[in-house]
Amino acid sequence: MASLLPILDNRQPFQPVFQPCLHEMLQHLKVLFKGVLHSVYLSGSVARHEAIPGKSDLNLTLVLERPLTEQESSRLHSLCWHIARRHQAVTRIDVKQALRRDVLSLEGIFQWGIWLRHCCICISGQDLSDSFGDFEPSWDAAKSFNGPLEPILTEYRQKITRTRVMAHYLDYCEYIGKKMLWTGFTLVMHREKTLALSLKDATACFLKVYPEKSLDAERATMLANRIQVPKKATLFLMQHFGLWLADEWQRIERKIG
Repeated sequence: MASLLPILDNRQPFQPVFQPCLHEMLQHLKVLFKGVLHSVYLSGSVARHEAIPGKSDLNLTLVLERPLTEQESSRLHSLCWHIARRHQAVTRIDVKQALRRDVLSLEGIFQWGIWLRHCCICISGQDLSDSFGDFEPSWDAAKSFNGPLEPILTEYRQKITRTRVMAHYLDYCEYIGKKMLWTGFTLVMHREKTLALSLKDATACFLKVYPEKSLDAERATMLANRIQVPKKATLFLMQHFGLWLADEWQRIERKIG
């Protein structure tokens, strides 16, 4: 019998320290985006009941009836920033956006079906995860979970090279460090037959198959943890470990398709 990916437990209440922030965010979303907002989903460490106060992000996915206007997008960005400042339990609020028609489209089965079904908990609106069955850990599932790395490397190499603002540099390093580690997990998900929901678990799965990459993974983890390193070191890691990941991704794609 084929193994299926696990589903997050939605029966337990979330950690009390994060509930005020979550409640306030939901209340504002419902008012500011009435008629546009279809449903809201929680992911990440707060959804897994593993969050650390003062160190964890609040990760939300908004399913929308239509794309947000420029003014609405600005309003959403401002809302996330202000609420994160008011609640010291979270470091920031990260929001993904998806259109309902895209989620329910044939093309969205892997991209959004896996995400909503296995990585999120619906906290407001109609739960679209019920539109999907449980997924198996396959290469197609892995690709939808974390797409190709090479375009991201090109984009962030330019951002890191150009920025002179330390806060921006650390933001870029955090993103690319996490992206490389999640890409590593993408390479092994279909072999390990599991779904890692934390960066720590994703890295451990990757290193079971590629133990020789432990030093690269350690350096990428430093970036993901916002530890300041020289730009040359970051760019070197992206050039060598990042491009190796991209090449390995393409090799598996050619082999499995």
